[in-house]
Amino acid sequence: MPRRALRNIGLLGFCQALTQGSNTLMFASSALAVLTIIPADMRIWANLPVTMQHLGVMLSVFPASMLMMRRGRKFGFRIGSLFGMAGASLAAIGLELGSFPMMCLGGLLLGYAVANMQLYRFAAVELAPLSFRAKAISYVTAGGVVAGIIGPALARWTPDMWQPLFQASFVSVIVIHLIVFVVLGFIEFPMVRAEDATGPQRPLLEIVTQPAYMVAAAGGMIAFGVMSFVMAASPLAIVQCGLSKSEAPITIFVHVMGMFLPSFFTGHLIQRFGIFNIMTAGIALLIGGVAIALLGTTEWHFRGALGLNGVGWNFLFVGATTLLTTTYRQAERGKAQAFNDFMVFGTTATASLMASVVLEVKGWAYLNYLAFAMVCVALLVIGIFRLRNPGRAT
Repeated sequence: MPRRALRNIGLLGFCQALTQGSNTLMFASSALAVLTIIPADMRIWANLPVTMQHLGVMLSVFPASMLMMRRGRKFGFRIGSLFGMAGASLAAIGLELGSFPMMCLGGLLLGYAVANMQLYRFAAVELAPLSFRAKAISYVTAGGVVAGIIGPALARWTPDMWQPLFQASFVSVIVIHLIVFVVLGFIEFPMVRAEDATGPQRPLLEIVTQPAYMVAAAGGMIAFGVMSFVMAASPLAIVQCGLSKSEAPITIFVHVMGMFLPSFFTGHLIQRFGIFNIMTAGIALLIGGVAIALLGTTEWHFRGALGLNGVGWNFLFVGATTLLTTTYRQAERGKAQAFNDFMVFGTTATASLMASVVLEVKGWAYLNYLAFAMVCVALLVIGIFRLRNPGRAT
C-alpha cells in the first residue's frame, strides 16, 4: 500500500480508536450511571440512553452520508465530532441535575457522532487502492484495539473522580471528540467531485434487493444486533449475578479486544478463504459465545462468552462490509451505505432496548437463547445464498 494511503488510513484508524473508545465507555458506564438517579422500579429502563444513542445512529446515517456526498468526508466527520461533544455535555449535565430525559437526549445526539464513526470503514475504502479494499476496512476497524484499552480503562478510573458519580466519564467523552476533531484536519480525504454524485445511479430499491446486498445487510444487522444485545446487558447481568460492578469494565475490555484484535488479519483471511467462509466462521464463534454464557455465571464465563462474541462480530461484520462494497457504483455509495447502516442500527437500537427488558423479566440465560436464534437466521441467509450462487460460495 502506498505510504500516503497508509498514513491517511493510520490517522483514520486513530480517530476510529478514540471514537470507539468513547462509545465503549458509554456502554460500560451509561446504564450504571442511570441507576444512580432513577428509582428501583425503573431499573428496566437503565439502558434507554444507550438505546437512544442507537436510535440516533439510525436516524443520522442518511443525513450524515448525504452531507459527506456534498461537502466531503472531512467536513462531515468534523460535524459528527461536534455532535459528540454536545451529546456528552448533555449527558453530564443531566446526571448533575438528576434528569433522566436529558441523559436520553444526550444519547440521541451522541448517535450522530457514532453514525459518522461507522462511516470510517467506507472512507477507508476511498483512501486505499482497489486491491487493498478488505485490508483497509480491516485496518481501520483495528483501531478498536486501542479503543478496547481506552474505553474500559476510563470506565474504571473515571466514575468516582468527583461527584456526581460517572460525570467524569461523560466529560472524558467530550475531550475525546475534541481530539478527534483536531486529528481529522490532518487526513487527506479525496476531493468531492461532481460526477461522484451525478453519475449513473440505479433506484435504491434495485440496489438493496440484489441478493448480495441483502446478505451483506443481513450479516451486518445480525452481527451488530447480537453483539449489542449481549454487550448492553452484560454490565447489568454481572451485577445481577452477584459479581462486583468492577468486573463489568474487565469483561467489556475482553469483549472489545475480541471485537478488534482480529482486524489485523481479518482482511488477509478474507482474501485467502473468501468472504462467505469468514462470515460463517463468525457465526460459529457467536454460537460458541452463547454456549459459554449458558454454562455458568462466574467472571470467566462472562469473559469467555463476551470474548467469543466479539471475535464472531468481527468476522461477520468485516465480511459483510466487504461484501457490501461490491454491490454499488461510486455515485450510489451514499444511499447504499446509508440504507445499510439505517437497517443495521435500527436492529441495534431494538436489541439494546430489549436487552435490559429481557434481562430484568426473563434473565441472562433466556437472553442468550434469543441471541442464538438471531445467529441462526444469519446462518440460514448465508446458506441459502451459497446454494443459489455456487460461483460466489467461497
